[in-house]
Amino acid sequence: LAVAGIILFHSVEHFNTFARGIKYTLPCDGTVFSVLQALLSGKMYGIFAILFGLSFFIMRDNQEQKGRDFSLRFAWRMVLLFLFGVLNVCFYDGDILITYAILGLLLIPAGYLNNRWLWAITIILLLQPLEIYSHLTGWHPDSGWVSMGYMKLMQGHDTFWHSAATNLRYGITTTLGWFWTHGRITQTLGLFYLGLLFGRLRLFYNEGSNLKIWRVLLVISAVLVICGAFVPFGKYDDLIHPMWNLAILILILSVAVLLWYRFDGFKKVFGKLGFFGRMSLTNYLLQSILGSFIFYEWGLSMYNTLGTTWSALVGIAMIVFQYWLLKLWADKHERGPLEGLWRQLTWIGSK
Repeated sequence: LAVAGIILFHSVEHFNTFARGIKYTLPCDGTVFSVLQALLSGKMYGIFAILFGLSFFIMRDNQEQKGRDFSLRFAWRMVLLFLFGVLNVCFYDGDILITYAILGLLLIPAGYLNNRWLWAITIILLLQPLEIYSHLTGWHPDSGWVSMGYMKLMQGHDTFWHSAATNLRYGITTTLGWFWTHGRITQTLGLFYLGLLFGRLRLFYNEGSNLKIWRVLLVISAVLVICGAFVPFGKYDDLIHPMWNLAILILILSVAVLLWYRFDGFKKVFGKLGFFGRMSLTNYLLQSILGSFIFYEWGLSMYNTLGTTWSALVGIAMIVFQYWLLKLWADKHERGPLEGLWRQLTWIGSK
């Protein structure tokens, strides 16, 4: 769900390329964009971040059971993810792999904390401490250089090599700056830690009172989402909007978990899609290659041709194509091509 949602919304946003004049539009474009923005923007990355923290817990726990410390190996794994991000940013200037690799290093010390301390830190991070400080003191981070970075990026997609060079020069710092000025740094790290805690508490298993906990989370998040839909955030939008996004992604997670354990049909259908999520790194790089080719000037230059609805249909077509392509791979391989390479390089020199 998270991978497909990311692909779809990137298409709607024309992979960070802003149109100067769109040729093919439809009357429903505004509604389509509003719905997709409410459901996907900030939520799919949030789910992705929770699962990133969960995967850290699984790998660390597996090594602990064998009497091994996973810290240095995970740090090396983040170095490799950073390099994958550098490759990805050559195609798509909005890459998140580099940000994940940098913030992912902070999962290592978190792994040594007990649950009480980790919960306290997680809650503080998710409450947007920088934005609270900003409103209390009047201090605001300088976002001018981020806007300048976007201006440079919009001018640099005429040829592939120019696009890659521009993305490498401005894309990494601009994305990190956008994360900083929009509260995504603290929220992403908080979601990493939330996934780690979910793993420790085994919340994704149907045991004990876990399903009751998910039902409570479903009700609370639904109430918060409904309230947020009718209450204007005003000047506190930078503080409240990320937490509203958090409520929506918890709502999506709760629905998915409860449907999985309550309805065999849902489990049967989505169980067959598991390989698509397990190949998330391959999917992410592949969508960057396809999306930049479709929307950037060095490719088909559809960014100023297709309106929101048509772009959403392109995103759906990309999801179907990537599913079909990776299904062929999954029939003969246990892991995706990049996942297999990442795993081999992670454990290089190990017995």
